[in-house]
Amino acid sequence: MKPRGKWQGMWTIARFNWPFYVAAVVFLIAASWGVFWFNALLGVVLCGFIIVGCLYFLIGSLGVSHQVYDRSDLYRWTWLERALHGASCDTTIFCHSGFDDASPHLREQLSVKKWVILDHYDATRMSEPSIRRARKLFPPTAETQQASYDQWPINGNTADLVFGFLAIHELRSEAERSAWFTEANRCLKTGGRVVLVEHTRDFENFLAFGPGFLHFHSVASWRRCWEQAGFNSIDEFHVTPWVRVFVISKS
Repeated sequence: MKPRGKWQGMWTIARFNWPFYVAAVVFLIAASWGVFWFNALLGVVLCGFIIVGCLYFLIGSLGVSHQVYDRSDLYRWTWLERALHGASCDTTIFCHSGFDDASPHLREQLSVKKWVILDHYDATRMSEPSIRRARKLFPPTAETQQASYDQWPINGNTADLVFGFLAIHELRSEAERSAWFTEANRCLKTGGRVVLVEHTRDFENFLAFGPGFLHFHSVASWRRCWEQAGFNSIDEFHVTPWVRVFVISKS
């Protein structure tokens, strides 16, 4: 399998969200020109604010993306030992929402007898242009099964492990996320685990992504969803300041 490139994660984010970055560059150039064109102090100050804002967005979001997806342990999988801690992964379900660049690499890390990939993408619910671009650039693999977030083609009490990797936040309402956890609970054996990896709506992600952090969900919201589905939290930790791993268990 081809290894990940040194800048792959950052460039992937840039490609999926290119209109925002192009707009930032255009505003940056226009504001830089405006500093020399305006005679009034107010105009110069306004252009200065625009320049600072554009640079903050470009350097901050792309810099953090590079740190998270290219330089951290996230895709090196060293954190798996803590997340699994001896748990069985004979039958593992990997869930995504239209974009999957992780499952081939993750599968290499696990001793899996049965590997199932479920794609919860729904064009009517997940209408963000970035998701459509991601799906077009990286179509699902041949082994991927299309499955509604609340109805999986899996028999009950048969799975050992469910992975949600940087994808389940695309279910925008708590009702949808609770339904996803409920279906995971149905499919898992007693003692089975869900490993959920997500950005969260917190101060660190606000500093990195500005208003974009609202696309993520708070820790309290995630907790309400899995507790409603009957799960118990057994561990929670960070992989970088911007990404959390939640490990929850079926009682």
